[in-house]
Amino acid sequence: MIRVNVVITSISAERYWDIRKPVPPIQINTNINVVGMEKKPDESLEVPFVLSISYNPSIAQISLKGNAHVAGEREEIEKVLRDYEQKKPPAQIIIQSISNVVFVESVLISRTLNIPPPIPLPQIPEAGKQPSPKPAGRDYSA
Repeated sequence: MIRVNVVITSISAERYWDIRKPVPPIQINTNINVVGMEKKPDESLEVPFVLSISYNPSIAQISLKGNAHVAGEREEIEKVLRDYEQKKPPAQIIIQSISNVVFVESVLISRTLNIPPPIPLPQIPEAGKQPSPKPAGRDYSA
């Protein structure tokens, strides 16, 4: 079984928008890049990554850098490394582990900067209102 430990090594964040102006409707772009993969002497992998979050219009930016340390059975580690060398996407557990850590951290940073969080927050319907109907079309739910 693969185990992933994610460590953030660098945080950069800046608010550009005047605090006295209301924040306009925005589009938020997030991008996680795995920038390498290196096998360590202890048969683990070190996977450096960068998360970039940009706002449009340009009200702020957030950037997080770090490393995911991947451990597991020798065969699993070799398969992950082989897939990376063949330009295949990194294993889902690696990306999911990185995402879990960096998105929680980026929400805290956005709160500090008083900007909208980079992930959509759940919408709770107002009391007494019916949830919006499902879109027309085929319903494949059980």
